[in-house]
Amino acid sequence: MARPVEFEKDTVLTNAMEQFWREGYEASSVQKLLDATDINRGTLYNSFGDKDTFFKSCVEKYNEQIKADIDATLGNSKLNAWKAIETYFDQAIVSAPNKQRAMGCLLVNSVCESIIWDKDIQKALKNSLNVIRRALLGRTKELEKARLLKRGVKADMAADILMNLYSGLQVGARGGKGPRQLADLLNFTLVSIKK
Repeated sequence: MARPVEFEKDTVLTNAMEQFWREGYEASSVQKLLDATDINRGTLYNSFGDKDTFFKSCVEKYNEQIKADIDATLGNSKLNAWKAIETYFDQAIVSAPNKQRAMGCLLVNSVCESIIWDKDIQKALKNSLNVIRRALLGRTKELEKARLLKRGVKADMAADILMNLYSGLQVGARGGKGPRQLADLLNFTLVSIKK
């Protein structure tokens, strides 16, 4: 009788997600994923599918972290719109733990890789980034309605500016910018669109 497969799915996904996040999709060979997760090849394919499917599962796992950050900040009705936006960026990037900040963002890193040419993975990444944009847009619409955006800046444009800021800060963090530099860039950008 075959022994049942023993592993904690959440732990395996977290470890694989961190491997993809650290080194990227292309550099994360199946062997590196096996080493990171401490499972064997058969378990990987039988329980998680091929590398593409495994990566998509890791993106879904990463989305849980994004959702938690959004719920605590942009989705927090006790925070006014500007404070919610500032707190989101601070929590997700500027004040993130050093290890996490130094890795940047799994989504942004992956979009920058050649992986984006795979249509299914490209769609999964776009959908995940759109979750962030929709949350930002909800708050920039509040700002537009309250006339708290700089003249000529509409809610959609403000959300796009903030998404560019998100990507830029994540790349900067991965490139070695420290919290103070990231905070300065965040503050400068927010001031540039505030009324």
